[in-house]
Amino acid sequence: MAIQKLQVIPTIKEGILYGLKNIPSLLGMVVLYVLTVWIPYLNVGTTIGLYKAVIKMGRGEVINPLDIFDSQNRRNLGDFFLLLGLMSIGITAAMAFMFIPGIVVSIAWNFAIYFFLDKGLSPTKCLKVSWKVTEGEKWTIFWIILLACLVFGIVAGILFGLAGIKYVGWIFGILGFVVYLLMMAAVLAIDGVMFKHFSAKADEMFADKIAACCCKAPEAPDAPEAPKAPEAPEAPVENKPAE
Repeated sequence: MAIQKLQVIPTIKEGILYGLKNIPSLLGMVVLYVLTVWIPYLNVGTTIGLYKAVIKMGRGEVINPLDIFDSQNRRNLGDFFLLLGLMSIGITAAMAFMFIPGIVVSIAWNFAIYFFLDKGLSPTKCLKVSWKVTEGEKWTIFWIILLACLVFGIVAGILFGLAGIKYVGWIFGILGFVVYLLMMAAVLAIDGVMFKHFSAKADEMFADKIAACCCKAPEAPDAPEAPKAPEAPEAPVENKPAE
């Protein structure tokens, strides 16, 4: 069955729903991240843990703030840094061509890290798959991100602007902070919802290759039976003379 294309409003609605469901957990995770981000080596695992949390949020799961400390997050750091390096070099080179190509490449590779963490693909394979599955839907991704950030940004900006009103300004300041938290949770969840869509699309597009990779190796033919040793000839029966 063909996967339907990404839609702007339904994706934003679903992301807001999943984001709101994870507000307490996400807030706790961010606080723990900020408190430990200065610890070398550990901060790499916690950063990867945040990416994994986005994947879970996009699937409607409730995240656990302590998951950022999972030792499995640091299992494959070499390939993780290689992927980040390739993305940085590619996007920087694309930006040199009048900025627009850099935006296109950024959108096309936006889900590469998620494919790496969720599917266990190699760094180069992640970039290729992310580019392939976003073909024909890059404008939709752009409008989803822009619209979500724009709406929340305007609302939060207005509330923070009203924070300067005498006596009641602090109320608007608190509301602005709350809206900012909601925006952060919603944007992360929206990214997760988009990855869920492209993950299903990748499974459909590359089903044959995945099946080929996952199929069992042919069993080795049975070894031929060793030839049986020839039986020793029976000893001739001696004819005794009659008495």
